[in-house]
Amino acid sequence: MLQEINFDGIVGPSHNYGGLSLGNLASAKNANHTSYPRAAALQGLEKMRHNLRLGLPQGILLPHPRPDLAWLESLGASMESAAPIPAWAMSASPMWTANAATVSPAPDTRDGKCHLSVANLVTMPHRSHEWPNTLKQLRLAFAGPGFAVHGPVPAPFGDEGAANHMRLAPSHGEAGVEIFVYGRSGGAFPARQHRMACEAVAAHHGLDPERTLFVEQAEEAIAAGAFHNDVVAVADGLTLFAHEQAFADRASFYAQLERLLPEVRIVEVPAARVSLADAIASYLFNAQLVTLPSGEQALIAPSEAHAVPAVRDYLEELVAGNGPIRATHFVDVRQSMANGGGPACLRLRVVADPAEVDPRFMVDENKLDRLAQVIGATWPETIDSAHLADPALHEQIAAARAALLEALALQGEDL
Repeated sequence: MLQEINFDGIVGPSHNYGGLSLGNLASAKNANHTSYPRAAALQGLEKMRHNLRLGLPQGILLPHPRPDLAWLESLGASMESAAPIPAWAMSASPMWTANAATVSPAPDTRDGKCHLSVANLVTMPHRSHEWPNTLKQLRLAFAGPGFAVHGPVPAPFGDEGAANHMRLAPSHGEAGVEIFVYGRSGGAFPARQHRMACEAVAAHHGLDPERTLFVEQAEEAIAAGAFHNDVVAVADGLTLFAHEQAFADRASFYAQLERLLPEVRIVEVPAARVSLADAIASYLFNAQLVTLPSGEQALIAPSEAHAVPAVRDYLEELVAGNGPIRATHFVDVRQSMANGGGPACLRLRVVADPAEVDPRFMVDENKLDRLAQVIGATWPETIDSAHLADPALHEQIAAARAALLEALALQGEDL
């Protein structure tokens, strides 16, 4: 049976605040602060545990080897090179698996397979070297005949994965409308998703052109710090939850959507109620919008959303009303949030039969308990950005990752 599985990234043992992501206001604000990798990873596991208890299937993707010495060598650089090169090589950004790939479920594709295209992430140096390791994981986790895993769109067409992709459908087993959101610019901040990349992914996935939309993100949203669409909009089932200023031409987009899906429910948050600045600071839209086993929809939001008065008040009215979103759950992912990634950044949605996924990439509460023990025993407690070149830290990070792979019975795989 097709179900929506959230594949969360386990926060890696090299989690640090390098301030590397131009246009990501939280990342810039916390640059060079002391990070807490162990706490970050445990917070991520608790979010997964919370979602499991809501009855939602849960998978994982893994931290990458760090530092990435082969990539450094290709630059003619080393961990002794001038900043920010060491931070580029030590980035734990693969934790944000919303950027791992774009996923089209089987009901939408020409060949009836679930297609995944790994994102190239070429816009930012610290992320540009992620895709080869991510591709290895995807090809292992989704090796079954019901999946097709594609390599990246070539540079220079930036592709940042599911963070700029939404799907609306009456149910997981029915054909839906796939929405690719691209950008142009945002003042001093670059647009990271190129329209050509969106079109290439849609072609590789064999999507029906009549049910595929390419929508431009508003320049004002990018300029305000919405470096991905999922900072200002999220979709699930037949519900689109978006800020009034998310899209360049929202009237045209909504009209197309209502033509293709007359039953769509558009929940638009007025700028007069929640400013773009408050939406981005709270990561209101970087929440997981999910359909629970009961059929009701819920928003799994960061605790920061409850701390911003305008956002808190809006959410209280939202769930008290007669709209499709009936509950809000707040989760603590503060270590991730401080580096610019909320609950939605930490997960990649894959609509598939869980039985067809490599079981080593699926989790239950017992497996989360084992992973928590490994992380508690091996992850660094803190990392100071001034010490990223410390060989002892590199040894600890490598040993921690090796212990994780062993706990998952993945130690013999080329990952």
